[in-house]
Amino acid sequence: MANTRSAAKQARAALRRRALNRSQLSTVRTSEKKIRSLVKAGNTDEASKLLSKFHSQIDRAAKKGVVHKNTASRHKQRVAALLKPAKKA
Repeated sequence: MANTRSAAKQARAALRRRALNRSQLSTVRTSEKKIRSLVKAGNTDEASKLLSKFHSQIDRAAKKGVVHKNTASRHKQRVAALLKPAKKA
């Protein structure tokens, strides 16, 4: 429990930020899971359409500090690498 009014206000603000961050992270994870499932099912055309949307979402999350920029880069790289051999086949 916060001892001062300012600490109580900061605690409320932290809860709001946490909710926004978790929501944004959930959206990013859902997009990644959709792409991975589409690749697994062999639907690479649909997956490649979602790839740019996923890149945009994860870049936005990295810019806002929800995920670290290197983490975002790593996820982008791994998802793109999934599509690369699938496109050749």
